[in-house]
Amino acid sequence: MPPPENRLLAALPPADFSRLTARMTDVTFGHKGLLYPAGGLIDYVYFPRSGILSAVVLMTDGQNAEAAAISSEGMIGVASCLGANDSSEQVFCQIPPAECRRLSAAEFTAEVAQSRALRDVVYGYLRATLTASARLTACNALHSVDERCARWLLRCHDGAGREEFPLTHEFLSTMLGVRRATVSVTAASLQSAGIITYRHGKVKILDRAALEEATCECYRAIREAFEMP
Repeated sequence: MPPPENRLLAALPPADFSRLTARMTDVTFGHKGLLYPAGGLIDYVYFPRSGILSAVVLMTDGQNAEAAAISSEGMIGVASCLGANDSSEQVFCQIPPAECRRLSAAEFTAEVAQSRALRDVVYGYLRATLTASARLTACNALHSVDERCARWLLRCHDGAGREEFPLTHEFLSTMLGVRRATVSVTAASLQSAGIITYRHGKVKILDRAALEEATCECYRAIREAFEMP
């Protein structure tokens, strides 16, 4: 079975979709597969169809935290159409396989300038990204680690499209911007409540409804921001 279509591309009129995808190539990233290093050239844009890609901010002291998780609702490299040449984050595959459609950044920028349909979809995605960024800033400042952990697990569950997916303590601590010891306590609490199992670097969602109850309002607000009309 082929992966589902990227939702941004699927929102295009059939003629625009066919013209654009005919010029794309298919690539697949495995675990930790690198799309851009921090400061690296945005040579291609990527439209994921499966898996989850992670954009991570690297600090000068070696610490890092996830700024965004992108799956089939979004794309990587959208800043290229705004004149950006380099990626401000390190972008890699967090949950494989990340099957993507790929187009050169130069071709993508030209298409956005020429196609109103594509421009409308891309601008809508940019607005959603700004909304999500603002919400995440507030969430990280105001909500507990337990609530934020539940939010990220729900996000991963949505993107992975299956009940069980790989997620190490290292990745989860990067996602939440906390120490691994804190992740262990939080994951143990969710596991003892019967909401998840977490062993051997894999998470399995046992009770989706309970996980939604455990998270904050930000999960739904961010999910709604990316829903295509």
